[in-house]
Amino acid sequence: MRRYCFALDLVDDPALIAEYIDYHRQVWPHILEGLKRSGIDAMEIYRVADRLFLIMDVNESFSLERKAEADRADAKVQEWEALMWKYQRAIPGTPPGQKWRLMERVFEL
Repeated sequence: MRRYCFALDLVDDPALIAEYIDYHRQVWPHILEGLKRSGIDAMEIYRVADRLFLIMDVNESFSLERKAEADRADAKVQEWEALMWKYQRAIPGTPPGQKWRLMERVFEL
């Protein structure tokens, strides 16, 4: 099992943050199905203030490149991503066109 961790910021507005959290209490079924189908076995998002951390545990069938390609070709995923961008902002240093920024592990026990 492999783990990927990502960071992203939210727009610093309490009402928008509350909306974002509400959407994630009821993620669209199509989005959930696509995550599972891609090889993601577990996913969690944590928040502190306006910063998000996403943790994904994936199986051997998962590929970041294949997931990105599948997402670009899926109109429903693109609709979800456009909706979420209302609430999200890339952290400093994120390349143009990307949202979530892959984190580097610096310690493990």
